Amino acid sequence: MSDHPTLPVTFRPGRTRAVLHALGAVSFVVITIVALLLGGLSPGEKASFVFTGALFWGVLWLLGRPKVVADTEGVTVVNVARSRRLSWAEIVQVNLRPGDPWVFLDLTDGTSMAAMGIQPGMAKQSAIRDAKALRALTETAHTRSSSSSPAGD
Repeated sequence: MSDHPTLPVTFRPGRTRAVLHALGAVSFVVITIVALLLGGLSPGEKASFVFTGALFWGVLWLLGRPKVVADTEGVTVVNVARSRRLSWAEIVQVNLRPGDPWVFLDLTDGTSMAAMGIQPGMAKQSAIRDAKALRALTETAHTRSSSSSPAGD
């Protein structure tokens, strides 16, 4: 079996995402029901309960947002609050070391970037498989670009 998935491919922490969205929905429903059942609250106070539930769900939605999308041109890393587009040439190495909370990408500018879309938290084997696949895609892109460079570069 090949480590190369068909492009485009999206890597995301499916179990973590499902748990976060379910927890957000359940919390919102429970807080809303409590607000409606509590006697003696003004409409504004009830609305503030519902708003708090929606805000909590929104925070959990943001935590479930991370993904890594690989296509023929490069990789888009979507983390909690930021997204960044990288060409294959910008990625030097894909790392997922024991104890890492997610994959880290070593970049040509000497920095390292978190790719939170591949995280071993609830699905360690899946994260390892995804990290290997992204590493293989990166190596293939580097091989392809170096073989297409004219001699003498």
